[in-house]
Amino acid sequence: MHYDKSKPLTKRNIIEFLKSLGIEVKTNTKARGNQGIYLKNRIDISKNLKDERAIEVLVHEFAHHINKEIDKDFSKKGSSLQFLFDTSDIDEIKEELLRVTNLVDKNSRLKTFTDAKEEISTTIKKMQNAIKRDYPEFLRSKKFTEFEKYVKNSDAKYLAKYDVIRIVKGVFFKKEKILSIKNLETDFPEMPKAFQIYINLCSLKRKQIKISNRINKLSKYYNKPEELFARYVQGYFTHPETVSTVAPVTTKRFIDLLNKGYYKELKDLFEIFI
Repeated sequence: MHYDKSKPLTKRNIIEFLKSLGIEVKTNTKARGNQGIYLKNRIDISKNLKDERAIEVLVHEFAHHINKEIDKDFSKKGSSLQFLFDTSDIDEIKEELLRVTNLVDKNSRLKTFTDAKEEISTTIKKMQNAIKRDYPEFLRSKKFTEFEKYVKNSDAKYLAKYDVIRIVKGVFFKKEKILSIKNLETDFPEMPKAFQIYINLCSLKRKQIKISNRINKLSKYYNKPEELFARYVQGYFTHPETVSTVAPVTTKRFIDLLNKGYYKELKDLFEIFI
């Protein structure tokens, strides 16, 4: 590799370094809706990133490239912390990597989603108590028999399963109407208040499930070994002192392997720009 080691840390110089390794870098794309993405010896970064953030993303994606270079099965089945840090003793390392992930990516704490889930949970409890004032035996986990009897022959029964529904009736002369829980009181003014509350409670339960699924999906993503490693490299490259304090065991292991050449050209990146 031929590269001027005296060059300063800039987005352009990082890109030049990556290209000197034969990596294609595209900066005029939307990166498939992400800030950056690594694809078969190619890095795409969003054209909307400022230079400072672009550097972080480039380093992050380069870490994925290194991951693939040292672990040929990475693209097929993902990687492992044991392999990435060449040790079977990874419990403490994983704890530190999670702390670094939370440090470099505030979204990894999933606070927006957990707060929303907690708010919905609180509202559902209030709704349950309101329903119990008229139906003391009501439980969310059991069938609400009184409600089901009331809506048996009413289109309102669909709103217990869907927030919005299109109903078409008739064979030759079809009639269509749209029902929404937003118009519940207008469309069903005679419905007892407890039943209206129950329909809204059902809607919130669906939202709660969606949020829980989203949290689980994101948690799995942030806990992937390859993502933990990439965010560590990104964090240590941009804020070495802070990350060394947060993850001393990981940093010691990483530096040892880096100096031995375990991470291949990642050593050059650090030597040139840090």
